Amino acid sequence: MKRKADGPAGRAKPVKKRSKSTISEEEAKARFRKGLFDKAVLDKYTSQYASSTPYKHSVISSLVDDALLRKVRSEIKANVHFTPKETDIYKIHQSGDLANLDGLDDEALAKLPSLLALRDALYSQTFRDYVSHITGCGPLSGRKTDMAINVYTPGCYLLCHDDVIGSRKVSYILYLTDPDTPWQPEWGGALRLFPVVDREGKDGEVAKTPLPDVVKVIPPAWNQLSFFAVQPGESFHDVEEVYHAASKEELEKNGGRIRMAISGWFHIPQVGEDGYVEGAEEKAAQKSGLMQLQGNPDQHDRPQAKPVRVESEKTEDGDDVPLDEADLEFLLKYISPTYLTPDTIDGIADHFEEEFSITLPSILHPKFAEKLRRYVESEEAKALPEDSDEIEKGAWKVARPPHKHRYLYLQPGQERLEPSPLKELLEVLLPSRQFRLWLQMATRSTVESHDLLARRFRRGKDYTLATGHDGKPRLEVNIGLTPTEGWSDVDEEDDDDDASSEASSDAEEGRSGKKDKKGATNGRGKGKADESKSKGKGKAIDKDVASKADEEEVGGHEVYMAGDDDENEDAAIYKSSADDDNILFFQAAAWNKMTIVLRDSGTLRFVKYVSASAKGDRWDISGTFEIEEQDEEPDDDQDNGEASGVGALDESEEEFNGFSSSAESDSD
Repeated sequence: MKRKADGPAGRAKPVKKRSKSTISEEEAKARFRKGLFDKAVLDKYTSQYASSTPYKHSVISSLVDDALLRKVRSEIKANVHFTPKETDIYKIHQSGDLANLDGLDDEALAKLPSLLALRDALYSQTFRDYVSHITGCGPLSGRKTDMAINVYTPGCYLLCHDDVIGSRKVSYILYLTDPDTPWQPEWGGALRLFPVVDREGKDGEVAKTPLPDVVKVIPPAWNQLSFFAVQPGESFHDVEEVYHAASKEELEKNGGRIRMAISGWFHIPQVGEDGYVEGAEEKAAQKSGLMQLQGNPDQHDRPQAKPVRVESEKTEDGDDVPLDEADLEFLLKYISPTYLTPDTIDGIADHFEEEFSITLPSILHPKFAEKLRRYVESEEAKALPEDSDEIEKGAWKVARPPHKHRYLYLQPGQERLEPSPLKELLEVLLPSRQFRLWLQMATRSTVESHDLLARRFRRGKDYTLATGHDGKPRLEVNIGLTPTEGWSDVDEEDDDDDASSEASSDAEEGRSGKKDKKGATNGRGKGKADESKSKGKGKAIDKDVASKADEEEVGGHEVYMAGDDDENEDAAIYKSSADDDNILFFQAAAWNKMTIVLRDSGTLRFVKYVSASAKGDRWDISGTFEIEEQDEEPDDDQDNGEASGVGALDESEEEFNGFSSSAESDSD
């Protein structure tokens, strides 16, 4: 039930699909539990489906003949290989060639006779008619089968989506959890359904929008089938995180908390099948959650952008206006003195102009940082309501809709926003003329507007899914304010004598991640790119780190990625044992660390779901600074045809060692 285009992935070469076995009604019924097809039982499920909320769905316990399903589970455990894979929307273990059973060769199928028998029973005319009767969805295809095996171990999850891709008509999950160790609801892993409200847009068109809180929770159970009709913009659901056990002993007692399931879809009739309707697939896709995610934010999204235009300030010669004594006195209340010296600012600008991103540790003045830390820690210690409406009775608002993002946020000028160091950053420092001048010098750009948010990502709840940026390049500034540890952002050099300088260099170069040949425009009409390589020591994207145990991965990192042109692949696969990542920038949740990224059109960005096992919430302030584009003469080494914004391949990468990140003295 994950967001993915139809079809198997990771296959070295195509395998000719075999003709599906057609089994008789008697054979099909024998593979399910006795009495399932009795009219009284069918009528009961049909009635329950019709009255179910928040949208129509059904749960059938003990669906399959128990002996057959136990054989299926044994075959899977013995013969199926699972690959851990992560995108913006899920963290799971996927079966390889089992993404679609029709693609398997004879040798592989010979090891899975019970699984094949189950597949033929599920897609038999007998059971398709059964599902069609319950859902009232009309005919279902017997030609197009679509089932995969996904395993969720502790730390795995699938975020909110509506399943509308291609010709899907009915979505289902058949659970293969341990039949001898009953799954407990407190372990997580439940199928959860979101309510949907109708909202009339400015054009009078009614749009269905999911609310941020789930209202129906269906825990896994052995031999349980959960299913619902796939409805564009309505059938929103997720899979709750499978929670970590308190100890290894408890995990072993719980059978490892392995949520194994067969997930699949029944499809609308294909060409030549009874019930085929030309254009039905394309019509459904137009209103899908994925289409909404890939499009521009609409009027019902929260938070809405609130850019504030600013006047451009330049000297008569067109240079940056320098910071005078009063400006520096103001900035010194908030920013570490290290970052306000001319040499350091020039060094930052040189590095940023080359790399298009930079990370500045210990950015805030120690005195202000300490006040801010005490405030954030005190706020995190307070219990938050579970219900979004209750939360919004205070200052915090809840980002929505959940198939795009969910987190708590504050905007400048918001009601009920009490005085605090966080408010000072949001309403005093970052929108100030002084900070704007500093940012312009540090990035050699001209700021035209700013849009600011304070964000709090609650553990076990919050995230943003990958969205693109369509438009001219802009600066995206983030100040990490996460006071807790355990976010994969600790520098090994901290114990060294020269720890501060090395950590600074590593952060700026290594955690700016990888670039690919798509490059990034620098905002002045000239493009640059390099090969996908990284000389730095960015631990968050190191392959050794990526292969650590699940319990050490708590999410909360911000990722920038090159857009994927492959329509048959997930938009934001960034971690897989089989795929190369295309990360442009990666930053784990951190304390007192500023990142500046020049983001151009097409670049995907998301904040990874924060696991319930994190030691705290992820806090930050996120700012978007629109910048002025300036024409620039092409470099001497560029070809004549490269002056239009497509840069020459740049093989050089220079380390930036221009300053120390050590904590400054308390002097101003």
